[in-house]
Amino acid sequence: MEVREARARYLVKPGIKQTEVGTTPSDWEAKQLRDFQPFVTSGSRGWAAYYSEIGAPFIRITNLSRESIYPDLADTRYVSVPPNDVEGIRTRLRTGDVLISITADIGIVGYVSDEIPTPAYINQHIALVRFNPLEVCPKYISYFLASGDSQKAFQALTDSGAKSGMNLTTVSNIWAALPPTVEEQQAIADALGGADALIESLEHLLAKKRQIKQGTMQALLTGQLRLPGFEGEWEDKSLIELAQGKKELFDDGDWVEAEHIVSSGIRLVQTGNIGVGRFLEKDDRKYVSESSFVSLRCKQIHKGDLLICRLADPAGRACVLPDIEEERMITSVDVTIFRPSEDEIDRRFLANVFSATAWFQAVSDRCGGTTHKRISRNSLGQIRLKLPPLAEQTAIATVLADMDAEIAALDAKLAKARALKQGMMQTLLTGRIRLV
Repeated sequence: MEVREARARYLVKPGIKQTEVGTTPSDWEAKQLRDFQPFVTSGSRGWAAYYSEIGAPFIRITNLSRESIYPDLADTRYVSVPPNDVEGIRTRLRTGDVLISITADIGIVGYVSDEIPTPAYINQHIALVRFNPLEVCPKYISYFLASGDSQKAFQALTDSGAKSGMNLTTVSNIWAALPPTVEEQQAIADALGGADALIESLEHLLAKKRQIKQGTMQALLTGQLRLPGFEGEWEDKSLIELAQGKKELFDDGDWVEAEHIVSSGIRLVQTGNIGVGRFLEKDDRKYVSESSFVSLRCKQIHKGDLLICRLADPAGRACVLPDIEEERMITSVDVTIFRPSEDEIDRRFLANVFSATAWFQAVSDRCGGTTHKRISRNSLGQIRLKLPPLAEQTAIATVLADMDAEIAALDAKLAKARALKQGMMQTLLTGRIRLV
């Protein structure tokens, strides 16, 4: 008896069927967009003559995002289109329209909600698909096309040679899996819309907190705002003065070449590990051997050292080296190791100073080079700072650290909300969880 290979269609569980878009519940249907006989078009070319400072929003690919189906109008161009213009009438958006980028970065999906000001238009790089809402929920379609499997299909189109763009026939042939009723489609869209609303509110709150922190930092670090209990003049000192003119307190890292790198040994802290005010741990960690450490006469760095990157971008970014659970560490030659006396300086305070706009401007003014901008250690050491007494430095650093902790907590909450939405999309858009 001949034994045949089992086909995918026969391997699915009861109540589940295999479709053109993967496995779905047996009562779902896989359909191409054209099956709903939608109105499909794209934006007009040559509308430069209609550009204006005010008018109707003119939505471009830059207003669309793979993170959300809702267009971002923060950076919007406007057009002034004559009311009876034929092309304007054809491409004028309506609530419920589905938008798909069809050139360059194809497959970015947008949904025209009632929050989009009307009239609004699209350019030639975006397709518009308009459904009958009595037959299908357009917001559900938007979420489905923005989900993982659909995005893989768009990527496959790009890889197969559609980098120059998709035509409207290809758009009409896109597949989607749908629950049997518009009511169930709407329930899924509403659930995902709720997740998006939470994400948006957290993004706005996070942006506001960051803006407040930036303003507070600017005021505190310049003395425009003094914390209660502090008064008096601030001192003016250069970095090299804070290092007491001692090389061991203000020195560069070591000249480590590619041939010195090994998979384990003494940790090399690189320029990429130094962020603006914070240490950035990387998966791809570098080490040098004991023999290289000795032959190169490397200098060890320690927890609490201030590390200032002299290489763009941006030159001058700095952080306090935290405990990264490495027994021994060195750093690269483009990093200055700064060890001001802890009897005079709170290094957390300086890390904030080294994150401010005025600091980066001072560094930029002293940078050399054309292709790779960098500041020399000598030039870095000449930069002068206004410094409050140690107690006030510590108080300022504590206030800013508390604000950073609040921002980090919100960031984590936002990451969790985004992960939750992704999980909801994977379960709701495949029918693994049913809402109706």
